[in-house]
Amino acid sequence: MRLQDLKVVPVGGFVRLTLVTLVVGSMFVSFTDRVAAVPTGGGGKAAGKTQTAGGAKAAGGARAAGRARAASSGRGPHHGPELKSSVALVLDVARGETLYAKHPDQVAPIASITKLMTAMVVLDAQCPLDEAIEIDRADVDTRKHTRSRLPVGESLGRGELLRVALMASDNRAATALARTYPGGTEACLEAMNRKAKELGMFRTRFIDPTGLSGGNVSSAEDLSRMVQAAAAYPAIHEATTSSFHAVTLSSGRVLEFHNSDGLVHNKTWNIGLSKTGYINEAGRCLVLQAEIAARQTVIVLLNSWGKYTRLGDANRIRKWMEAVLPPPGDGPEVIRRAEPARAQGTQAGS
Repeated sequence: MRLQDLKVVPVGGFVRLTLVTLVVGSMFVSFTDRVAAVPTGGGGKAAGKTQTAGGAKAAGGARAAGRARAASSGRGPHHGPELKSSVALVLDVARGETLYAKHPDQVAPIASITKLMTAMVVLDAQCPLDEAIEIDRADVDTRKHTRSRLPVGESLGRGELLRVALMASDNRAATALARTYPGGTEACLEAMNRKAKELGMFRTRFIDPTGLSGGNVSSAEDLSRMVQAAAAYPAIHEATTSSFHAVTLSSGRVLEFHNSDGLVHNKTWNIGLSKTGYINEAGRCLVLQAEIAARQTVIVLLNSWGKYTRLGDANRIRKWMEAVLPPPGDGPEVIRRAEPARAQGTQAGS
C-alpha cells in the first residue's frame, strides 16, 4: 500500500508545502514541510533577493559539509586518505580541529619521538648549550645495540648533542644529554613525565630518554600536544628542520649528520618541526608540524609498516588536504575516519 499527499497552503507572502508519503509494506514514512517565499511587489522582490543570498551561503556551507561527510565515509572522489599507519591524527592547529583521526586514543610505543621531550626538559633546565660533554661508555646502547658515530671519549657541546639527537636521532647523544641533566638520568625522566602531565598527556609514559624502550608509550592525541609545545622552542625547530649538520671532532675529522626525515629535504614542504622514530615494538613513526593547504597542521603517524610508508602517508595526507578542504573559515572542516589497525613491524632498529 502506498499513500502520497501533497498540500499547498498560502501563508501571507509565503506558501507552505507539505508532502506526506506512507508505504505500509516496508514501514517507510516520509514527512517534508517547507516554507517558500512568494514575490509580492517590491517587498516580495527584496525578500526574494535576501533569500537568494542566504541560500547561496547555505549552499556553500552545505557543499563544504558534503565534502567533509564524503571524506569521512570514504565515498566519492574526495574520500579520506588510505594510510598504512595504524594510528594517525591530523589537526588544524589554529582552529583546534581534528581533520582526520584513526585510533587517536590508542596507546602505543613511540620510539625516538621521545627525544622531543628529552630536548624540551634539557632546554627548560637552562643547561648551558656551549658546555662540553664527554661521551661516556655508559652512553653506549646495550639494549638494542644501535650504532653511533660519536666516539666514546669525544667531547662535544651540549648544543651539538641536542642537534644530533634530534636531527639524526642519535641515541648516544640523547643518552649523554639525560646523563648530564641536573640530577642525572633519573631526574631527567622525572622531568619528562612531569612535563607530559603539565601538557595534558595523560596516556604518556617515559622510562628512558631515547625511545629505545618499548615502555615509552603515548597516544596520537597526546603527541599532538607535545609537538605543538616542542615547536615553540627555537632550538628544536632549527634542529628538526635542518637537512644536515657537520660536527668537527677533536681529531679534526668532520662528521656529517643528515635529517632522518626525508620530507625535510623536499623543498615543497614547509615544515616547522619534524621527528621520526623506529623500534620493532613501535614500527615506523613520524610527527610533523607543517603548513598545508594554508593551515598550520600537526600530523602524527604511528606504527607505519614499510621503510618509506610513513613518508608516503604524510604525502597522501597533504595531497588529500589540498584537494578536498575548503579555504580556512569557509564552512565545516572537521573530518573523522577510523580504519582497522595493521600489524606491527617485525624488524629491529631505532
